[in-house]
Amino acid sequence: MFEKLESVVEKYDELTVKVADPDVIANQEVWQKSMKEMGEIEPVVRKYKEYKEAAEALEFAKDMVENEDDEDLRDLAKAEVSEQEDKLEQLTSELKVLLIPKDPNDEKNVILEIRAGTGGEEAALFGGDLLRMYTRYTERHGYSIEIMDMNDTGIGGVKEAEVMIKGKGAYSRLKFESGVHRVQRVPETEAAGRIHTSAATVAVLPEVDDVEVNIDPNDVKVDVYRASGNGGQCVNTTDSAVRLTHIPTGIVVTCQDEKSQIKNRAKAMTVLKARIYDKMQQEQNAKIAAERKDQVGSGDRSERIRTYNYPQSRVTDHRIGLTLYKLDQIMDGDLDEIIDALITDDQAKKMDNY
Repeated sequence: MFEKLESVVEKYDELTVKVADPDVIANQEVWQKSMKEMGEIEPVVRKYKEYKEAAEALEFAKDMVENEDDEDLRDLAKAEVSEQEDKLEQLTSELKVLLIPKDPNDEKNVILEIRAGTGGEEAALFGGDLLRMYTRYTERHGYSIEIMDMNDTGIGGVKEAEVMIKGKGAYSRLKFESGVHRVQRVPETEAAGRIHTSAATVAVLPEVDDVEVNIDPNDVKVDVYRASGNGGQCVNTTDSAVRLTHIPTGIVVTCQDEKSQIKNRAKAMTVLKARIYDKMQQEQNAKIAAERKDQVGSGDRSERIRTYNYPQSRVTDHRIGLTLYKLDQIMDGDLDEIIDALITDDQAKKMDNY
């Protein structure tokens, strides 16, 4: 670990010199990339400096315990030894976490997709509940949310929805939400009061840059049509809706939220890039299945990750065996306890493999 830390410090020093070079400053693309890299490793450098200072303080205190004649000073030194040993243990754990390879997508915006699964109208209503839950979560964290495309039932249900969530670190917080969410409750239409089980699928995709996914325009079929569903002036009266079909992968994206065909096309292209990037990642992950087993929330769309039980006000995340009896708060967007537990579990497993 310490060899790696020393190499990080060396890299940081090199970058410090580089970003001060007038030739590099003149090339803003290189300068910004170097500054971003510096920012990413600076917390490691600061923490390692703190560790080395604590190690020096420990050695000084040990020396006093062995060589100091004054008994009171020796007692103070013994207390200092204990304090610095505890501090070094804590700093070692923190450094291990900081050295865990970061997901390059963590700081990106999110494209979140919700699709009603088994359960008919009740599944669509649950899809609407999930959309509200994530909307409330984004509000709590100061993120912004924008509807890209939605197919609703008109009575609060959502068959399909695509939303863009913008905010620093949005993907790092929401990436473990991918998978099948199951609900157990009595539908309003159920006269006998029987509990039904329905499901909805959530997919969390990072927004990607052009340099990460290069799409040949000749590989994309573009269709325009008149938007359907609820809409304001012009939305349902002009051919503003856009459907993009990526021929090599067969991925289809639609967008009809905006009155402008140009805006809908831009939004649809953003989603298309994210889906192609996600497909590339899924294929890559399939080749390293052993590594995926060590990660919480592999992103497998068929994996049942969570159950929301309304009669018992219970929410269970099956990946980490966490059960909370606060369903109302969770459905109101209070997801941090679950998300923090998932992040901690993921970090612990990666540290075991470090």
